[in-house]
Amino acid sequence: MQVQSRNRPARRGRSRRQPMAEINVTPFVDVMLVLLVIFMVAAPLLTVGVPLQLPDTAANAVAAEPEEPLTISVPAEGPLVLMDDSVEEAQLVTRLREVAEQRQSSKIFLRADGTIPYARVVQVMGALNAAGFNNIVLVTETGGPRMDG
Repeated sequence: MQVQSRNRPARRGRSRRQPMAEINVTPFVDVMLVLLVIFMVAAPLLTVGVPLQLPDTAANAVAAEPEEPLTISVPAEGPLVLMDDSVEEAQLVTRLREVAEQRQSSKIFLRADGTIPYARVVQVMGALNAAGFNNIVLVTETGGPRMDG
């Protein structure tokens, strides 16, 4: 039994000079939550950054690929965009053939603005086919009209 003096309370367990063996995880949790919020906000911004008004359809989403998806964007105004690089129409087939040599998949995602003429989309599809990309996925927005009655 410990005897208490009137001036000092009795010490329980350990002295003040010993290091604390407990880890305070509160700052760690705070940092992790901040990083989670940052990644949740930044993830949608990592998609291809060409602003397009994609047409709405009732089609289902395409399954994910193991490789980074190869995309070509056809904006209403300006040059074509292959991934993040602008490409002149005269150089499109040459650039696509160079890219095709480095890829395992022949799948390419075609993003075309909904306001451009259909003929321009078909011309780009012909160039994709000529470059060896036979699996062309047309990218659209979901929630379009259903035509099943």
